[in-house]
Amino acid sequence: MSTTYGTFPGSRPRRLRTTPAMRRMVAETRLHPADLILPAFVREGISTPVPISAMPGVVQHTRDTLRKAAVEALEAGVSGIMLFGVPEDAKKDAAGTAGTDPDGILQVAIRDVRAEVGDDLIVMSDLCLDEFTDHGHCGVLDASGRVDNDATLERYAEMAQVQADAGVHVVGPSGMMDGQVGVIRDALDQTGHEDVSVLAYTAKYASAFYGPFREAVGSSLQGDRKTYQQDPANARESLRELALDLAEGADMVMVKPALPYLDILAKVAEAVDVPVAAYQISGEYAMVEAAAANGWIDRDRAIMETLTSVKRAGANMILTYWATEAARRLR
Repeated sequence: MSTTYGTFPGSRPRRLRTTPAMRRMVAETRLHPADLILPAFVREGISTPVPISAMPGVVQHTRDTLRKAAVEALEAGVSGIMLFGVPEDAKKDAAGTAGTDPDGILQVAIRDVRAEVGDDLIVMSDLCLDEFTDHGHCGVLDASGRVDNDATLERYAEMAQVQADAGVHVVGPSGMMDGQVGVIRDALDQTGHEDVSVLAYTAKYASAFYGPFREAVGSSLQGDRKTYQQDPANARESLRELALDLAEGADMVMVKPALPYLDILAKVAEAVDVPVAAYQISGEYAMVEAAAANGWIDRDRAIMETLTSVKRAGANMILTYWATEAARRLR
């Protein structure tokens, strides 16, 4: 058999893909359990967890099962837990007062989890009114039914204080109100909570992928949030939001959703020197779970591939409903 030399490039990228050990050694992106944060829902007035139909495997926790979930996340190596409170419907009102009640479900849950895990797991809280308002918007409404930005900021300042009083390590203002980071930072500093960090929801888009989340928090939303969440068509706008959040004192910044906005995540990660988070939201979770349930994709591989893509795009931290499961697999 004759052999012809010198007609093929000397570099063969496949040499570095030959075995699992080789691929592991040369991997450019590595997921670690500490990269992950678990979002969790706690619902007032229930005695057993309530499954979320659009998010198989995710539940609205009782106070007791939330504590257990926090311990399991900690044991798996997850860095943090982001808490969302679901009040009883009768406690919702136009101003979302249950969100600033020191004995409201979210503040109670913060105290519960801190009592269980101390400082070993970072306890984060959603700082927004949408779970607590009877109209489902992220702020208070004016006489014409529009979200009143500046009146909402006053409510956010109150929320920041009560969440910090309850023991939260990090607040996550998710309402996309102009000026929210600065007002919250001032409120924390003026009430002796200088050590509480602000994770700014810097680029939060008005996405179709939030659908299952509405069920998870028992949303009462009327209309949509397009007047305050970002337009999916815009990219430069996210960098403007980023500059404002940093100027107002954000300690960390976030892009939400994750997969449909990996380009935005990469732009943000390139532009900053603070930690960057991405939130793999309910619709992203639901798509993978639904496709896997139908036998269309390999569930476990798809989970790890999506998480790796978010890390590769520049996220230091990933909020994902698979956090505990993925962390166990990584360990």
